[in-house]
Amino acid sequence: MIETVVALLMLVNGEIKEHRIQESMAKCLRGKRTAERNYNENVKYQCIKAKAQTEVYMGEKSIKAIILD
Repeated sequence: MIETVVALLMLVNGEIKEHRIQESMAKCLRGKRTAERNYNENVKYQCIKAKAQTEVYMGEKSIKAIILD
């Protein structure tokens, strides 16, 4: 299913390594601040609102692919 989601991205050397769906932009930014306190300088975090292909696996919705226009 393709839908618009708020996602927290983990970028390592400019490449997306992990992405998680967030309930809202506020919760995403809160998670970003928490993660930035705990990790090194090579890892960056970014909150985005984008179209994504999602799937439900074992009752949990996850991002299968982010569609960047």
